[in-house]
Amino acid sequence: MQVSQKVPTGHSTLDELDYAILEQLQQDGRRSFTDMAEHLGVSVSTIRTRASKLIDDKTIQVVGRVNTERVGFHAYAHIKISIRPAKLIESVAAQLQEYREVSFLALTSGDFDLQVDVMCRDNNHLLEIINDRILRIEGVHQTKTDMYLKILKYAQPDLNLLF
Repeated sequence: MQVSQKVPTGHSTLDELDYAILEQLQQDGRRSFTDMAEHLGVSVSTIRTRASKLIDDKTIQVVGRVNTERVGFHAYAHIKISIRPAKLIESVAAQLQEYREVSFLALTSGDFDLQVDVMCRDNNHLLEIINDRILRIEGVHQTKTDMYLKILKYAQPDLNLLF
């Protein structure tokens, strides 16, 4: 299969071959350069060079995705955090980034300043994170916690949406 002539609509420095490599790696992060080269109709050295560039410039990070439920994380929650005064937002975020349980952290607009996802062993572990750690951080004014009861879809972004 030859690389399509799609052109991204954004301001990206990536070309269509880079996107094709990214799509291949999203399907199987262990896919060999030889397989990708054959599928995309380019040389193995081209794939190796492009993939190395994508890793070096932090466009991708190749990791093994763990099924959290199967390895023992049974309490997965989304926590919204309101911070007062606002000048402490960066300090609170820096502290949260250090928590090993934090899998996602974002600065947000709206009623809450930060959103954080945590993966905990069980509900007691989750309560410890919220009550004994997060609520004791200077500046944390309020939290709202939503539990993920069952994850129905967990996916990487569909790169075709950029075209």
